[in-house]
Amino acid sequence: MFVCYDKMTEKDDMGEMKITNFDNIDLQGLDEDAELIPLLTPEDEEQMNRESLPETLPVLPLRNTVLFPGVVIPITAGRDKSINLIKDANNGSKTIGVVSQKDESVENPGLEDINTVGTVARILRVLQMPDGNTTVIIQGKKRFKIDAVLTEKPYLTAKVSEAAEVRPDEKGSEFEAIIDSIKELAFKIIKDNPNIPSEATFAIKNIQSNSFLINFVSSNLNLGVKEKQQLLEIANLQERALATLKYMNMELQKLELRNDIQSKVRSDMDQQQREYFLHQQMKTIQEELGGLSYEEEVDEMSENAKKKKWGKKVKEHFEKELSKLQRMNPQVAEYSIQRNYLDLLLDLPWNEYSKDKFDLKRAQKILDRDHYGLEDVKRRIIEYLAVLKLRNDMKSPILCLYGPPGVGKTSLGKSVAEALGREYVRMSLGGLRDEAEIRGHRKTYIGAMPGRIIQSLKKAGTSNPVFILDEIDKLASSHQGDPSSAMLEVLDPEQNSEFHDNFLEMGYDLSKVMFIATANNLSTIQPALRDRMEIINVTGYTIEEKVEIAKRHLLPKQLKEHGLTKKDVKIGKRQLEKIVEGYTRESGVRSLEKQIAKVVRYAAKSIAMEEAYNVTLTNENIEEILGPARLERDKYENNDVAGVVTGLAWTSVGGDILFIESILSKGKGAMNITGNLGKVMKESATIAMEYIKSNAETYGVDPEVFDKYNVHIHVPEGATPKDGPSAGITMLTSLVSLFTQRKVKKSLAMTGEITLRGKVLPVGGIKEKILAAKRARIKEIILCTDNKKDIEEIKDEYLKGLTFHYVTDMSEVIDIAITKQKVKNAKKL
Repeated sequence: MFVCYDKMTEKDDMGEMKITNFDNIDLQGLDEDAELIPLLTPEDEEQMNRESLPETLPVLPLRNTVLFPGVVIPITAGRDKSINLIKDANNGSKTIGVVSQKDESVENPGLEDINTVGTVARILRVLQMPDGNTTVIIQGKKRFKIDAVLTEKPYLTAKVSEAAEVRPDEKGSEFEAIIDSIKELAFKIIKDNPNIPSEATFAIKNIQSNSFLINFVSSNLNLGVKEKQQLLEIANLQERALATLKYMNMELQKLELRNDIQSKVRSDMDQQQREYFLHQQMKTIQEELGGLSYEEEVDEMSENAKKKKWGKKVKEHFEKELSKLQRMNPQVAEYSIQRNYLDLLLDLPWNEYSKDKFDLKRAQKILDRDHYGLEDVKRRIIEYLAVLKLRNDMKSPILCLYGPPGVGKTSLGKSVAEALGREYVRMSLGGLRDEAEIRGHRKTYIGAMPGRIIQSLKKAGTSNPVFILDEIDKLASSHQGDPSSAMLEVLDPEQNSEFHDNFLEMGYDLSKVMFIATANNLSTIQPALRDRMEIINVTGYTIEEKVEIAKRHLLPKQLKEHGLTKKDVKIGKRQLEKIVEGYTRESGVRSLEKQIAKVVRYAAKSIAMEEAYNVTLTNENIEEILGPARLERDKYENNDVAGVVTGLAWTSVGGDILFIESILSKGKGAMNITGNLGKVMKESATIAMEYIKSNAETYGVDPEVFDKYNVHIHVPEGATPKDGPSAGITMLTSLVSLFTQRKVKKSLAMTGEITLRGKVLPVGGIKEKILAAKRARIKEIILCTDNKKDIEEIKDEYLKGLTFHYVTDMSEVIDIAITKQKVKNAKKL
């Protein structure tokens, strides 16, 4: 029996001695290049043990392997010292000492770098490889121990002594059991490891020497140099056999685990085929249980399509897409996309409309019941219903309710839907920046969905709901597109009869949908989009309206939400008015509702804790619950000094009053403006100053004053940004009052833009400003003559107690606003 080694050995990373595994084991059919080495017999082993050990040996360090007695291995020599050693030994006794290195990275190992126990080896064959390296085949004989290193050049030589082995009684039952276990495990490892040829079992069976079997198996275990060196250093052969058996068990377990993992991976590769058979079985089971099979689902879609009210074009498109689904394999990913697309076509309410209710008196009652005030909005809705009742085919207009927060713009949509008898849909547009949210994604993309317009109509179940587009002024643009541009097609009555959704891939009629948009700021809406909507200004509420809203809606709502009844807490009209004036400063009623909720919670806590409290709240109770009144800054302040004027301003939360103050100080005619003012407001101050300089004699101002004094204009509440042309006449009046040292009339406010010629121009936000003036107890207001039409649109009850002065020139403003008498102790200019 012979062991065949592959002669083409390889170099390791360090250029030194890498052993090659067995290539084949057989008696016949060997390659011509194969080297035949006879297996060790017991007689050969006895002869090697009888051979005497030389006192000195040349020592060959191995980087990555350990040589065991009796085992034949090929090695490749790469270091100069190793090549010289092999040449000298091959020409001499052919006997060398082989030891393993502790660290394979050491290039020139000394005594401290090598293990002291090694194996005496005999050189069997030296081969010159085609790549120029020297390959040598060696066979281990017996173990030895290095006593001392004699020389290190030209290679290591050492004084050695024999490391005798302790051999057990080979006929003992324990040792025989160990040998049998080693053979049995070796057969299992060969069987489970595909890298070891099955013929290797013949080599194991034909090994006659037990000690050679142990060394042969130890040499070929998949272990590191350190573990193999530990096996070599075990002197007792039975203990070495037990240690070898332990490592063989570990290797067998690793092989079994690896084979199990490979089996699972192989199963996953066949997963698609397995799923196909499972789906076929599932289909059969569903048919047996009476469920819907694939063909039955297609038939069900076809039946549902017959009930739809779609036109010829949509019908043909559906049938085409359905036939495409029938040709698809249910296992492919595109099948689910196509199925979802067909489900959408079936779920959309094609030409399905709810019947409108044209009882205009009932509609008026619903609107009046849910919303106090808002007369313009309610009148416009009633007009729409009246025209729709007469024509019955009117395209729905696009209404845009524009106004400050909390005035009831969004909630108005629910009342409109109830009045019309239509479904109610709300879509919030705040912060929306992806065009696909409006138009949808193309269905070829993974995770594609229709746009929110189409999805909302699907949920509504009709093609003519009341559709609230909330916060349309807060649409944003990004790299994903411009949603406001996508809304142009949605909100254009001339185009939305064929609204194209990317997922739907065909037009959908939106002309019967009643769109109602809400916005807080028109300036941020795209001009083309604003042009498509009918703007309805929803202004703020007066104190009287807020009190009435609180009494009718807010208080009952909060009582219900907190589990109380009208008997548990009562808030009178005066107390509600105190809450409105002292604790809320807004055009809407959202903050008012929060304050009322706080009062109701106080009553709920008292009831729950069984504490005594006043059911009918007084002003003192309101202050005890809500704290001292915080919002007194919009109250009118008496103008006791020259240069202080009350102006009217528009803000995003409604109207407000502001005070403009001017003061003189000795200097060279410089003008300073403070109060967190914008560019336009600063320009108004400059225009007012230049106008006074050019008309100083008209207003009785000494021209020398402008060169001797500095002017400082300040608008209080510097933390609040302020801008706009409305404070033009207010600043001019303040400067004239300052230079003439005559104070402004009491309880007077004004708003208007000025020019360098002294003309007064109209401004916007009149209703909000009038409401702010009324809250501040202002009695007289100066406006541009062109703003008279805005006053005429306001209800008379809002104007009660106010006197309006309409002017066209600044001289008229000065005549009305500034008293004839100078301020007492006036500064001499």
